[in-house]
Amino acid sequence: MSLSREALWQQLPQTEWDIIVVGGGITGAGVAREAARTGAKVLLIEQKDYAFGTSSRSSKMVHGGLRYIAMGDIKLTWHSLVERERLLTEAPGLVDRMSYFFAHYQGGGIKNNRWAFAILLLAYDFLAGIKDRSYLNAKNFLARVPNYRANKLLGASRYTDAVTDDTRLVLRVLDEARHDGAVTLNYVKATKTLMTNNVVSGLQITDDVTGQTAELKAKVVVNATGAWVNKLRQMMTTDTVEVRPQRGSHLVVSSERLPLQDALILFHPDDKRAMFIYSWEGRTVIGTTDLDHKDNLDNEAVITADEVVYLLRAANYEFPQANLTTKDVIATWAGVRPIVTSGKGLDPSKERRDHAVWADKGVISVSGGKLTTFRQIAQDVLTAAEPWLPSIKQRDQKAAIFTNPSDSLNIAPLSADQRRRFVGKYGYLAEQFLREMPANELTIIAETQTMWADIRWAFRHEQAQHLDDVMLRRTRLGLLLPEGGAAHFPTIKAIALSEGWSEAQWDVEATRYVDIWHQFYSLPVMTA
Repeated sequence: MSLSREALWQQLPQTEWDIIVVGGGITGAGVAREAARTGAKVLLIEQKDYAFGTSSRSSKMVHGGLRYIAMGDIKLTWHSLVERERLLTEAPGLVDRMSYFFAHYQGGGIKNNRWAFAILLLAYDFLAGIKDRSYLNAKNFLARVPNYRANKLLGASRYTDAVTDDTRLVLRVLDEARHDGAVTLNYVKATKTLMTNNVVSGLQITDDVTGQTAELKAKVVVNATGAWVNKLRQMMTTDTVEVRPQRGSHLVVSSERLPLQDALILFHPDDKRAMFIYSWEGRTVIGTTDLDHKDNLDNEAVITADEVVYLLRAANYEFPQANLTTKDVIATWAGVRPIVTSGKGLDPSKERRDHAVWADKGVISVSGGKLTTFRQIAQDVLTAAEPWLPSIKQRDQKAAIFTNPSDSLNIAPLSADQRRRFVGKYGYLAEQFLREMPANELTIIAETQTMWADIRWAFRHEQAQHLDDVMLRRTRLGLLLPEGGAAHFPTIKAIALSEGWSEAQWDVEATRYVDIWHQFYSLPVMTA
């Protein structure tokens, strides 16, 4: 039986931790998972919720980065493709292959040339060790993607990458870390590094839920805070990491208004920047923008009116009959990517996506990188930590990330596809889930791929402190349903109350969530 938050908190100062990871996004989760498997005593803390920042607001793609190979970044592309294939093999249902199409037109120039693109795809598949590409003539492509821009269309190249639920990926990696002994707590902030003989010896932390503080002992501290990396690192050194925060924003529309079962890569008609329109969780997503984010990083990123216009313009150009307007937008999201800048003043979309690691007196800082390569990033962090923690040198750097239940797991109410998704989401916890959750809650919420039981499990086992943790991250109901899913509040409230919430707590949390959704996940005020 898992310990309560209060019991976990009492345990923290009584333990001499080998590694404390600060940051509960995919990078921190990956470090905790890889460190825990070595037998090290690992603690991960996150000042907000797990995956609260970049890792719940990505484009949901596990990909090699076709544009990176076009830019000549062969090493990053290769590493990403190797990791993509690993994740597809280890976590089916959580990470799934998807077809991507790129349409070719008469007079499109070298960027639109079918044969040049074919060579690019040949290299892409070669690096991935697969062969999964083809070409569709105009008739067959339009049958697959109805109402796409048909004037002067020659056909479309098809290749594959993968799609995921980024937050569930983080949560599943954290599940694996805890399975190997790691302790994780959200809403806990690192307030001060503790030093002994000019080397880190621990952290001072504050629990945002109770206001309590504690001093913890640690041999190594990992600073996996992404775009916020300088905040903790400046406690150790006067050097600063040149991070260029970049905002990527997205629109969610119904699949009825923009039917799509695949992903489309395209160039925006105005600035020719690459972007995507793709199917995700039964909806269609339009994204992403790629802009320097100049706002305060402590404030949640939010889409701007200009970005809404920009994204709708691209969708309506590619689908001339769609006539999408702001009334079609179900939800939005915006995230900030931590790009380790080249310092060359490049266009945001042309900056490299490599990660970087710095070691300062036992504090290992990491920033940059891609969702896809989190395992490799984690290994680089642990390698940098070896001088302060020699025991982690003896580790299997190619071991599987995930463990899965047996193929005989019986999930009678679910279809084969739903079973695949369920196991992908919960992994080795799937059997416990089925033992505990009421059978009548193993039903899918209309217009989503989420079960009512997912909500109960989140309240009971996934450290959900607030309603937005459940609606925006443990599930994605806030991104998939009109008004953030408020129409389902009566049922969700009943579950929350049965899992220990009070009426007063629900009232506060419901008001809080509605405010958050309207401010950060809905449309901004649109100017005429």
